[in-house]
Amino acid sequence: MTEKEKTTPVVSVGADTEQSILKQTNNSITDFNEFDKGLDNYLEEMQKEFLQQLDSSHLKTISMRELYNTVYQSKPPLIYGLLYPGTYIFAGAPKLGKSFLMAQLAYHISTGTSLWNFDVKKGTVLYLALEDDYRRLQERLYRMFGTDGAENLFFSVSAGQLGNGLDEQLTRFMQEHSDTKLIIIDTLQKVREVGGDNYSYANDYEIITRLKKFADSYGITLLLVHHTRKQKADDTFDMISGTNGLLGAADGGFILRKEKRTSNSATLEVSGRDQPDQKIYLSRNPKTLVWELERTETELWKLPPEPLLENIAGKITNENPEWYGSPTELVEFLGADMKANALTMKLNINAGRLFNEYGISYQNKRFHDGRKVSLTYEQRDDM
Repeated sequence: MTEKEKTTPVVSVGADTEQSILKQTNNSITDFNEFDKGLDNYLEEMQKEFLQQLDSSHLKTISMRELYNTVYQSKPPLIYGLLYPGTYIFAGAPKLGKSFLMAQLAYHISTGTSLWNFDVKKGTVLYLALEDDYRRLQERLYRMFGTDGAENLFFSVSAGQLGNGLDEQLTRFMQEHSDTKLIIIDTLQKVREVGGDNYSYANDYEIITRLKKFADSYGITLLLVHHTRKQKADDTFDMISGTNGLLGAADGGFILRKEKRTSNSATLEVSGRDQPDQKIYLSRNPKTLVWELERTETELWKLPPEPLLENIAGKITNENPEWYGSPTELVEFLGADMKANALTMKLNINAGRLFNEYGISYQNKRFHDGRKVSLTYEQRDDM
C-alpha cells in the first residue's frame, strides 16, 4: 500500500461535502416516500373495510387465504376432553341424580381438582339450583364433599326468567365475577320466558340461541339441565324433551341414563362440536352419592404430536419468554424447513393448541410495513 493510499483524504468545505449530504438526503427521501406509500395503502384498505361494514347491502365474506391468515382467540377446555366453552344441554330422567352430578362438576371446577381422568381448569362457578332450597343444598354438599368449601362457588335458588330479569342478573354476575368459567341453570324449564311452553322447533332454537349468545360473548360454559322423554329412541339424544331445536342450537349435549332406576350404575353419553362422541360408565357411591368413574368406552382421544409446536416450546420458555419479528425471521429462529407464509398459516391454525398445551401465546398482526409475529410464554394457573 502506498503512502498516498494510507493517507486519509482531506474533505474540503465545498462541492464534495454538499454532494455527500445531498446523497444522504436523497436516500432518506426515498425511504420516507416508501414508508408513506405503505402507510397510505394500509389506511386505504382500512377505510375500504370500514365503508363496506356501513353498507347494509354488502355481504361480509372471508376468503380461505384470509381465514388461514387470521389468529382466532383460543378457547381452552374447561374439563379437558369432556367440557368446552359454549352452551350444552344436560338431560336425564327426573330424580336420576343430575343435580348431584351438577354439584360435582361445579365443585371440581371451582377448586381446579381433576374429575375422574380429566384435567380441570379452575374458575368461578355460578349454580342456579332452581328446584332446590338452601337447606337441601347444604345437606347434599356436606354429604358429597364434607367441610371442604370453595370460596368461588356460588349458588342461587331463585332467578328471573329469560326476558324478565335473568339476562340482567347473569350480566351483573359476570361483571362482578369476571373470572367465571361455568354457569349451571338447573333447570331450563324454570327460566323459559312466559309463554315458552310452546315447544315448536323455532321457539326451542331461539331460546338456546339467546343463551348461547350470552355464553359466547363472555367465553364461558353454560350447562342447561333438562329432562328426557319417557319414550325410547334409536338415537339417545332424540330423547331430549322438546324439539330437536334445543340440541340443534346448542354446542353439544350430555345424556345421563340408568338401565334400572334402582341401580347405582349409569351411563353418560357425550356429543358435541368440539369433542368426539363418548360413552362413560359411572357408578354412584351409596355413601357420599358422588358419581365415580367405572370405565370409558373408548380411550380419551388426543391430537397427535405436532413437531412445529414442540420446536417452539423448546425455544420459548420461562428463561426465554418472548420473541418478536417478521415471519421470515421466525423461520430462521426456528430453523424450519418451510416458507414463511406456510409457517405462519400453520401457526395461525394451531394457535389455540400452542397455548393450551404449552402455555405459549402466539400473535400474528398486519402493520403498514408488513406482518409481525410474537411468541410469549405465559404462566397459567390451570395446569
